[in-house]
This record gives sequence, C-alpha cells and structure tokens, in this order.
Amino acid sequence: MTRLREVATLTIMKVATSTRIEVGVRDLKNNLSRYLDQVEAGVEVVVTDRGRPIARLNAIDEESTDKLEALIEAGLVRPPTSKVRQRPLPLHASGSVSELVAEQRQ
Repeated sequence: MTRLREVATLTIMKVATSTRIEVGVRDLKNNLSRYLDQVEAGVEVVVTDRGRPIARLNAIDEESTDKLEALIEAGLVRPPTSKVRQRPLPLHASGSVSELVAEQRQ
C-alpha cells in the first residue's frame, strides 16, 4: 500500500517586473550576491522592512562618476591638492564657552 505524503511549502511573495524587484531585508541578506548580480544587469531592487520600502539598490552609471571630472573641466570646482585632508587648527578661547555665549547674547 502506497501512502501519499503531503508537503507544505512556504511561498515568499515578491513584486517583480523586468526592471524592478521588491525584496525583504532577510531575503536580501541571505541572497545578496544574487540580487547584486541582478542590479548589475540593470534591475532595480527595492528593499522592504515589513512591507515598507526603506532602500533602493541601483547600478552606478558611468556618467555619474564622470560628473566630478566634468565640473573640474568646466572650472566650477578644483581637484584636491593632496589625498590627505588637513585637520583644522584648534581654536584657543579667552574664556569658557558659557562666558563667551553669555557675552555674545548681550
């Protein structure tokens, strides 16, 4: 006598089109590489937390990385002179912060 066994399966619902996928945080964490491959292929991934959209993953445009170079070429911004940012010099006050604030309020 053959017994049939029923197996229950859990289906995760996703809203998907050819250019957009909504995915929960847990599923994104568990399958990050797969979703990053889809982002690289041009699919937008919207991350949801309990059904509420909280983030969007998009591929980086080559044009967006060239915007800084275009601004430099146009003379609107200057490139940095060194790779290390200089720390500002510390300020030395002639009194406590409370005294200075009280003096400015007068």
